[in-house]
Amino acid sequence: MIKKTLLIFPLLILFVSVILPQEMPPEAAKAYNEGNQFLKSGNYDEAVKKYKEALNHSKDYRIYYQLGVTLKKQNKLDEAEAAFKSSIESNPNFDLAYNGLGGTYFQAGKYQEAVESFKKFEQLTKQKAIKEQAQLNIARSYVKLAEANKKDGNYQKAIENLNEAIKYNKLDAAYVLLATTYYENGDYDKAIENADIVINMKTTKLKGAAYYYKGLAFKQKNDITKAKENFELAKRDPQYKRLVEYELKLLK
Repeated sequence: MIKKTLLIFPLLILFVSVILPQEMPPEAAKAYNEGNQFLKSGNYDEAVKKYKEALNHSKDYRIYYQLGVTLKKQNKLDEAEAAFKSSIESNPNFDLAYNGLGGTYFQAGKYQEAVESFKKFEQLTKQKAIKEQAQLNIARSYVKLAEANKKDGNYQKAIENLNEAIKYNKLDAAYVLLATTYYENGDYDKAIENADIVINMKTTKLKGAAYYYKGLAFKQKNDITKAKENFELAKRDPQYKRLVEYELKLLK
């Protein structure tokens, strides 16, 4: 069991700029802009009312998008999903709507759908930094898919999804989950190989997990010396201290 929380999912929020009356019907523009002010101030109920008022005058994709953002903040995921889909129907090339839809799917646990939405977002966006964020979101979605596969005992599918994740972003969480999956599947050499990738990363909070599973793998290979060495390193991580102390007692 991995003790640390491996994924913290950030929804990329990008507010659409103020709409001028000449860009959409004046009544729609007025309500839309007022909705944005309510959204920025955290008054989500009033923001929703204003966006819905704006939609009475225009089915503009930007209104649907901002409505979706607000509904997602309220955890009204089904309604947010519908709003983002309407934004896409209104403008299939509006990249942010795919990002919003992907984030909604992710929050709802619909990870395969999240993957597809984030991929579309990544394809459409032209900005390098945002494209990299999209790739990170794709990778995180694949990791969540792999977690579900592993829980169901489908180790091969979990490994496939983790390898897909790494194609988009070399997440430490993906490599740790690969190490645990290979370990539980009895492939101890590959467990060690993937644990080492995390251990050699300059920036990661998952070295404790990597050392722990590396130690377990060496234990199964009957290399007690290396098992103890890695358990001692894992013990530096408070999340793994008790587990490691238990394993070390067994090795005495």
